[in-house]
Order: sequence, then C-alpha cells, then structure tokens
Amino acid sequence: MTAVSAHAPQPPAETGLAASLTEVERQRILAKSALFAPPTGMLPDGRRDLVGLSREELTDALVAIGEKPFRTKQIWHWLYHQGVTDFARMSSIAKPLQAKLAERFVIGRPEATTVQTSNDETRKFLFRFRDGQEAETVYIPDRREDRGAVCISSQVGCTLSCTFCHTGTQKLVRNLGAAEIVGQFMAARDSYGEWPSPRGETPRLLSTIVLMGMGEPLYNYENVAKAMKIVMDGEGIGLSRRRITLSTSGVVPMMDQCGSELGINLAISLHAVRNDLRDEIVPLNRKYPIEELIAACRRYPAASNARRITFEYIMLRGVNDSEADARELVRLIAGIPAKVNLIPFNPWPGSDYRPSTREQLAKFAQIVMDAGFASPIRMPRGRDILAACGQLRTESQRERRSLPA
Repeated sequence: MTAVSAHAPQPPAETGLAASLTEVERQRILAKSALFAPPTGMLPDGRRDLVGLSREELTDALVAIGEKPFRTKQIWHWLYHQGVTDFARMSSIAKPLQAKLAERFVIGRPEATTVQTSNDETRKFLFRFRDGQEAETVYIPDRREDRGAVCISSQVGCTLSCTFCHTGTQKLVRNLGAAEIVGQFMAARDSYGEWPSPRGETPRLLSTIVLMGMGEPLYNYENVAKAMKIVMDGEGIGLSRRRITLSTSGVVPMMDQCGSELGINLAISLHAVRNDLRDEIVPLNRKYPIEELIAACRRYPAASNARRITFEYIMLRGVNDSEADARELVRLIAGIPAKVNLIPFNPWPGSDYRPSTREQLAKFAQIVMDAGFASPIRMPRGRDILAACGQLRTESQRERRSLPA
C-alpha cells in the first residue's frame, strides 16, 4: 500500500511576501553560519589542501602555479576516484610535476585518533582535524548485504540542544569545512580499502551517506553542499544523489534550497507531533513550528513515491509514544510520500529518558503501518562502543583534560 498517489496535487511553492521573508531568513542563517567558519585549507608551511576544493577552485590553484586547466581532470581522478594521498602515486603525471605539486599542495585526511569496531561490526571513528577539534563518523553495515551507510558529522558540537541527544549537551564550536566533511567519507573508505571508487553495478561496501552525525547540516549549508557536490561528481567518488540523505531538525528556510540545488534525500528529526512537546525536546521548533516544517516537506522537490521523505521519531517512554501520538503522526504526514523510522532511545549517562517498551513500540508501529506508511523499527547499533552520537568526543575531551600539563 502506498501512502500517496503519484498524481496527488502538490501545494504551490511560496510566493510574494512569504518568499521574501524566507529569503531574508535564509540570508540571516548563512550570515550566522559564517561566524562559525572552519579554518582555511592552508597549512602553516604555506601548502594548500586540495581536498575540498571545487573543480573551479582546483583549476584556479593549478593555473596559479603555471599549469594548464586540463590538469584538473587528471588530479580530480587521482584524488576522488583512486583515493591517493601521495602525489608520487599519480602515475599519469610526470615526476617533475609530481614534485612541484608536493611542494605547494597536500592531500589531506582527518586523523583517526580512535577507531572502535562493535560486536555487530558497526565501526566508529573519532576524527581530529588540523586545529585539534574532533568529530565523529560511524559506518553502519547492512545486516543482510555487503553494503552500508557512513554517518557523517557537519559541525563540531551543535547549537540545537535537543534534550534526547548527547551532542545537544555540547556547545557549537565551529562548522566543518567541505574538506573535513568529504574527508570523513574518504578516511572511512581508507579504513575499508575501498579504492578506486566502484563503477556502475560494482557493489559498494560504503554505499550511502547519511548526514546524521554531530551538528545540524542546514546550519552549515554552504560547506555541506560543496562537499556533497564533490561526492556526487561522476568522475570521482560518483555517489548518486539517491544514496545521500540529509537529516535536519527543521531549518525550514534552507530546506527548499537543499532540494533545488542538491536534490538529495531528506530525513526530518520530528520526534513529537504537538508543538508544546516538540518545543521542549527539539527547541528549534519554537522558531519553525510543526506546521511550517510539514509545509516545507510537502513542497520538497526531490520527494516522490520512489524517494520518500523519512520522518525520524525517537521513542521515549511515556513522553511521545502513545497510540494517540501515532494517530496524530499519521494525520500530520497524510499525503506526503513518506516513511517513518521509529528509533528506540539509546540511553547515555545523564539523560532522564528511557526507551519505550517493545509492546508500545509494536503498537505505535502498527498504527503507522495500517495507515499505509512503512514504519521500520531501527534497532540500536554499536551500543558497546559509545554509539550515541557525541559520546566518543565527550570521552576524548574528558581524557585530554585529565592529562598532566
């Protein structure tokens, strides 16, 4: 059963005053994001990191050292298709040019200071960047097939303070740059030896990206968009937009831009169906309430029956898991090509929440499924390796503070 006809009428896009106000708010968000800008890609010794540059920026960098623009395609191939980190391995480039590139540039990766592999084969990385800041990345293998999702962070810390989320206890330090975002995926592929980039029907072990790690991706939109355009480039990593999902707590003014520019899949961290409760557990709701969020979902250009919007719903015992909540959820998303991921709460030290009971999970899921929406229960993974997002970074900070000066 499908939740919506492919020919269902779609609400019109914003026009007039509403569109003008949205644009003003979008510009405000981008200006605020700039206050948390990442460090430049320039090293103290004057060399520049090539990872994270757009094609145009890479061309400009090469022209600036006297090289022809056609070199861009060659180097792009070695960076993102072959995954090399040493110019000397670029066999299609003459040795004098290899040396010249090595004098002026580097091919960066974040440093994996901690790598943990769970009993269920989930692998978690704590990556440290050049300025010493850290963020987490998780590879979650599929239980049935040789593929899996790489869960990538977009910020160091977070500004949203969602009460169920461990990262919400950490202040926003800064945005991650495009190099640091795409670098997480590249470093994860290093760990699994998945280079060169698989082509065509060749199976990919690291087959999808989910921007669900630390931070709110739409509060760092420009760096996230730049990184995902690099990832989607067919002459490099070549990951389809259908294999990338961005999770947002509901930064409504940026959702339209994400849909029109990137066309990637969308996941909404909903977690409550009433404004009063969502105001409490997802404080961003006070700025962009449920009605505005759902309206933005209805006009999201990439949504279709083939590519449904995912509504993430963390199940908190006695808080948001009643049958009445399930029925209201169904009412809210009626007519949207959607599925609902029910997520049992993964407890972390200091949290007052408890996971819903299995019985209540099943009742909630059945109501959603009976309404025609897929409603898988996403079982927690990697509980034995500090799997709740942000826990590994907190542990690292605690250890670093305890070291003698």
